[in-house]
Amino acid sequence: MQSENLIQSLLEQTRQIINQIEKLKTYELQTLTWKENETSWSILECLEHLNLYGDFYLPEMENKIKNSTTKTDIEFKNGILGNYFAKSMLPKEKLNKMKTFKDKNPLNADLDKTVIDKFINQQIKLLDLLNQSRNVSLNKVKIQTSISSLIKLKLGDTFQFFINHIIRHLKQIDRIQKTIKNASS
Repeated sequence: MQSENLIQSLLEQTRQIINQIEKLKTYELQTLTWKENETSWSILECLEHLNLYGDFYLPEMENKIKNSTTKTDIEFKNGILGNYFAKSMLPKEKLNKMKTFKDKNPLNADLDKTVIDKFINQQIKLLDLLNQSRNVSLNKVKIQTSISSLIKLKLGDTFQFFINHIIRHLKQIDRIQKTIKNASS
């Protein structure tokens, strides 16, 4: 895939994500913190989970992009592991639950609407990093994963994994909203 096409696609996905989350600002806190049961996440918990990942990946990507001496590639080729991780994050028709790492699990955290602002600010940072990534190699710049410092993914794969993870939890937020609507009718 051409590097520029990948970046354009990821920029567009991120803009759509921002637009979707902006709408949540109009919701009452009661709706944003509603849970189907004590082990399920609320809308704000989904966003806080994503914020915790953003706290890890965004500075990591920013540092590697800023300090890279690589040149941009015309073509981006997914790595085997990176491609697997990115695809595994995409939501499936039938819900594919995944275990969350303890340090990324916001279950029962005391959250308010500032979680939404932080999320949107992280997405704006992501847009900036995607634009900056046009000047470096999406293939040669490697990003450490939150799983292990020994596992590193290509920058292009990391962007795809990161955004697919967000899309996965936006689908979860959609399901929560439908459940709330059904519970109140």
